[in-house]
Amino acid sequence: MNIVLNGEPQQFDDSISVEALVHFMELTGKRIAVEINLEIIPASQHTTHMLKESDQVEVVAAIGGG
Repeated sequence: MNIVLNGEPQQFDDSISVEALVHFMELTGKRIAVEINLEIIPASQHTTHMLKESDQVEVVAAIGGG
């Protein structure tokens, strides 16, 4: 399966959930926002929302500061 992740082509053997993608990116437990095809995916749907071929995915992590 091919997707575009933060502007870069990415390939996975099988369809994966948003939760698995977050784990792959080593962002588990961090404050993030996930957008797929211009739609924000709520954290409550990360375990059930499966990525599809050609999805455009943006994952943004919050960075603290002051």
